[in-house]
Amino acid sequence: MDWQQAAALGVVALTLGLIAWRRFRPHRFNFHRDTGCGCSSATNPPGLVVHGRRGEKPKITVKSS
Repeated sequence: MDWQQAAALGVVALTLGLIAWRRFRPHRFNFHRDTGCGCSSATNPPGLVVHGRRGEKPKITVKSS
């Protein structure tokens, strides 16, 4: 095995190691990933509905019960 093959195998091994590290390491809490919509229902008071889409202005609706 010459130095070029060893260097190529080293690059492949490094890439596989980084991919495995990113896949199996514990992730920090992310509202968008962990709640599905990016908002937490616990932060909104009862009767207050917040709705929005990417690129649009958020719509806040107050519902009386």
